[in-house]
Amino acid sequence: MGKTIVVALGGNAILQNGQRGTRAEQYANLEQACRHLLPLIDDGHRIVLTHGNGPQVGNLLIQQVEAADYAPMMPMDICVGMTQGQIGTLLVQALTNHLRAEGLQRDVVTLVSHFLVDPADADFKTLSKPVGPFLDERLKQRYEALPGHVIRQIGKDPQRPFRRVVASPRPLRLMEKRALRALSEAGVIVVTAGGGGIPVMIQSDGAMRSIEAVIDKDLAAEKIAESIAADILLILTDVEAVALHYGTPQQRTLREVTLTEARTYFAEGHFASGSMSPKVLACIQFLEYGGETAIIAGLSSAERAIRGEAGTRFVKR
Repeated sequence: MGKTIVVALGGNAILQNGQRGTRAEQYANLEQACRHLLPLIDDGHRIVLTHGNGPQVGNLLIQQVEAADYAPMMPMDICVGMTQGQIGTLLVQALTNHLRAEGLQRDVVTLVSHFLVDPADADFKTLSKPVGPFLDERLKQRYEALPGHVIRQIGKDPQRPFRRVVASPRPLRLMEKRALRALSEAGVIVVTAGGGGIPVMIQSDGAMRSIEAVIDKDLAAEKIAESIAADILLILTDVEAVALHYGTPQQRTLREVTLTEARTYFAEGHFASGSMSPKVLACIQFLEYGGETAIIAGLSSAERAIRGEAGTRFVKR
């Protein structure tokens, strides 16, 4: 019997370095990414897909600012929802076309999703997540005059060192949990929580309200895995495995890591903030929740990673 697998696609599955992000470029990349997922589907596994949206939401934010004189600007949370639909429809088309070519009968749908966050989350004060393009001094002054925009010096380029920063709260609960579980159990391949999903809060009167923030997509993927009681969390990225002392002469690739070892390595600060750190944290949380296995691997190694032949496997023992 097949496993239930949550697959988190990294940004390299959607946009390659040097590309502008046209529809044709993104579709071609996603078509290739879906090709690597076909063996998992053919083996009878139930698949839920999630993905990043950094470049896409960054471009959309530029469009919002530049067209503000002609159409009302949409806030960050709405832009996240828009890019969920944008990337979701490309994934649905690419994967559906591959499935039909292989004679596999599976429905593929996109579920625009929302995650509950805590209004007291510390990141609403620290604003740790840079978004959008790098700005020069002139654009910095222009952007910081816009409502809700906080601009900080982030980059090393003296000409364009500034970026907008927003909060990145921890996801607590997927609001569409029951719907997602029903779809997955029915054998539907679901694309959901793109870009980490839309962060929402529950107001004192019980009403749900979205808020301008960005949720880390790997931490969101872990919560999705919890929501459907997944067996495996598979995080596909642009490196083939996790390493200690990355980028140094002492670099050491990790192939199998116990939960205890992972906690130790994470506490010792081996993993870069904003890149490998949230991926490893997601793997730790998934095992703590009760998941069977978490894997970090390269996109092209998805099938081999599930068989235990590639990537880094996180296990309880």
